Amino acid sequence: MHERIGILALGSHEERHGAALPPDTDAKLASHVALEAAKRTGAKFLGVLYSSHELPGIDTGRHQGLEQVTEELRGALVNAKRTLGITAAILVNGHGGNDPLRDNLDGLQEELGMRLVFNRALIELEGPHAATGELSMGAAIGIADPTKLAEHADFERHPEVGFVGLKEARKRYRWAEQDAQEIKRKGLKIDKFLGEKLLERAIAGVMNDVHELSES
Repeated sequence: MHERIGILALGSHEERHGAALPPDTDAKLASHVALEAAKRTGAKFLGVLYSSHELPGIDTGRHQGLEQVTEELRGALVNAKRTLGITAAILVNGHGGNDPLRDNLDGLQEELGMRLVFNRALIELEGPHAATGELSMGAAIGIADPTKLAEHADFERHPEVGFVGLKEARKRYRWAEQDAQEIKRKGLKIDKFLGEKLLERAIAGVMNDVHELSES
C-alpha cells in the first residue's frame, strides 16, 4: 500500500550555486521531486533533511559530517515509522555529496526493519554543478534568476559553477574535470522547457520506485 511508503528529500541548504541560483537549490529541487511523486502516488511526503555531507576536497559551502547526516536520517525514519506507520522509504537525493550515505543503508534497513531506496536521478539528470541542467530545473520551479546568468558564468567570482575554478576538486575527481571541460565547451543557458522535462523524468523515476516497493 502506497500510504505506508515515505518519500524523503536529501539536499544541501548552504551550498554555493553561482549568482542565478540560491544556496538551497539542491534541497528545493529534491523536495519538489519528492512532493510531486508523493502527490501522484499517494505515498507520504516526509520533508527534507537539514544536514548534508560533502566529498573530500570540494569546498562549495557549509556541510556536515557523514555521521551527523546519518543520525538525522535515522531519526527521521524512526519518527516516520512510529508516527505514520511507514514501512519503506525512498530517499530522493539532490546533492552529490550525500552519495556516501548509500553505504550505510543496509545497516539502517536491518536496524529499523524498513526497506530503503536511494534515488539519485536528479544528480544523474542535472549534469555539472549549477550549470545548464540545474539552472533549467531551477527556472522550472521558479528559483533561478535569468537576469544574473552573465554574472553566473563569471568563473572568477563563482568558481563552483561546473567546478571550473575548483582546482583541487578537478585534480582529485575525474568527473569534476570532465564537467569543467564540458562547461567550457558548451557554456551555460537557462531553458525552462528542458528543466520541466528533466524534473518530470526525475519524478517518474521516484514514482516507479514507489510502485516497485509496493509490489515487493
